[in-house]
Amino acid sequence: MPLKSDKPGLVREMGLLGLAATGICSMLGAGINVVPFMIQRSVPGIGPHVVGAFAVAAIPALLAALAYAVLASAMPRAGGSYVFASRTLSPYWGFVASFSQWFGLSIVIGVVSYLVIPFLRDIAQALSWDAVAVGLEGGVVRVSLALALVWLFVYVNIRGARFYERTLIPLMWVMFALGGIVIVAGFSYDHADFARAVAAHSGEAIQIVEAPELGWRPQVAAVAILFASFIGFDSIAQAGGEARNPQRNLPLAIGISILSVGAFYLLFTAAVYHAVPWWYIAAKAVDSDLTAPGLLGQLLAPGWTVAIVAGAAVALINDIPAMLLSVSRLVFAWAQDGVFPARLARVHSRWHTPHLAIFASGLMASLGILGSHLAGDFFLGIDILVTSMLVNFLLMCLAVLRLPRAQPELDAGRRLPLGSRSRWWCALAGAILLGFLLAVHIGKDLGADGPIWYLRSTPVWLAVMALGCGIFWFEMAALRRSGVDVERLFRELPKA
Repeated sequence: MPLKSDKPGLVREMGLLGLAATGICSMLGAGINVVPFMIQRSVPGIGPHVVGAFAVAAIPALLAALAYAVLASAMPRAGGSYVFASRTLSPYWGFVASFSQWFGLSIVIGVVSYLVIPFLRDIAQALSWDAVAVGLEGGVVRVSLALALVWLFVYVNIRGARFYERTLIPLMWVMFALGGIVIVAGFSYDHADFARAVAAHSGEAIQIVEAPELGWRPQVAAVAILFASFIGFDSIAQAGGEARNPQRNLPLAIGISILSVGAFYLLFTAAVYHAVPWWYIAAKAVDSDLTAPGLLGQLLAPGWTVAIVAGAAVALINDIPAMLLSVSRLVFAWAQDGVFPARLARVHSRWHTPHLAIFASGLMASLGILGSHLAGDFFLGIDILVTSMLVNFLLMCLAVLRLPRAQPELDAGRRLPLGSRSRWWCALAGAILLGFLLAVHIGKDLGADGPIWYLRSTPVWLAVMALGCGIFWFEMAALRRSGVDVERLFRELPKA
């Protein structure tokens, strides 16, 4: 049963900068420091075409962001994507869209937390703290520190929107400043400089390799993976119940986050590939985990290397509180509607946050850490996220198409300056592009040689979705037995 209105509720305390920081910090992390280089392993043959694939990946990302902006302006509530789809398509599709998103992001919170530790190890190595670096290599230490990071930011999220903003916004500015060093350094050196540096350090000679012909399949597979780097603006919509002036600030924050991050992505990736030959990256990615600081560190003095490694670590750490906010508000919205255990919709009487939903999301992220450690390949988590979010964004585009008929009054009340015809064509184009990327991504996953079936992203995603759908139908049946008018419940927006 949905909770009664006399319980403590969310409060609208989050401003435009906090909302934009939520989206920016959800995007800038593994998506910029790891994925553009490890993609050489995941998509063999992509070669020098990573920057171009990034630019193409921005197109469906922009269309998905536009869909979110339209829906957030019309329905500014906590658990945005769930509310959007459940009030326009159906309760079932709303749950599918959001449960897919919740699972994918929760796993990636764990993956990101697990990836932070090697960056801390690299800082220790650069500072000649050899004993610390060796200690951070241990599996127990790595898992324990990753778990500590997750639960630290569970606490930050529980403490409320203002405490969250005071934590996240300064970290965002530090991340941009230290990331800017990578951009300047990358464009200050070229491939010849890198070859000389490698020869001086290790005696290795780097041979020039011709770029392979790039077929459409690997190019589209690369676009699908790099598209995941833009995921994060959706976190803004999940905070719809805590945003000040939400009909203005939610769409504006989505636009600010995706445009600023898109520009930063292209500059950052182009800078690294300007300095480091793609063929060197492709060869090393086969049996090594590469990062932007690790690659550029061969060109820079130790002090600058420490700075860019620290920037990468901050970028990864920033992912955690922003994504925890996102996934916990989805759990809160399900519970508020009664399609998940109602206790998860409880709001802390002092800090006005859904503390039990945040705690549950921290548990799921902890499983992501353990899964990353046992699987030995963080790309499993990335692939699960790609599948999850492609499904989510596809349904958001369909929700935009359905909005005028399903919720004509809410559609009329949105403040986004976009004509009905333009919005319709953008949503249709987004649905087609995202559906195509989803089909290619699943085909690549199921057709690839390598891991056994239960270490592939598609079967794992399907199994978890089956579990989630079972919970949904059980709770829906319980709602009907208790006499709740389900049709009316899902015609109206949850309380702000």
